[in-house]
Amino acid sequence: MKRFEIVLNEHRRGELRLLADDVAAGKMDISIHSDVLTVYHTEVDPQFEGMGYAKLLLSELVRTARNDGLKIKPLCPYVHAQFKRHPDEYQDIWLKDE
Repeated sequence: MKRFEIVLNEHRRGELRLLADDVAAGKMDISIHSDVLTVYHTEVDPQFEGMGYAKLLLSELVRTARNDGLKIKPLCPYVHAQFKRHPDEYQDIWLKDE
């Protein structure tokens, strides 16, 4: 069973975690300040590579942003590449650099 959890410290920086049968399968390093969710890095544990877990993390990140009225600042190369490849899909939550 897969589940997600967001763990933030007192400075609102932390991780969006993907757990597969309670095993840490992947994570995104994030921070939330005001209405901006910044994503810095995406990582999938090697034993789970090739299973689409990075895409699952991205989907959960986007769902969270939309549900909480946040804009995503994609500093993570993976997330930024996905936003550039599918701009229409993410235009409502993509905080682009001016």
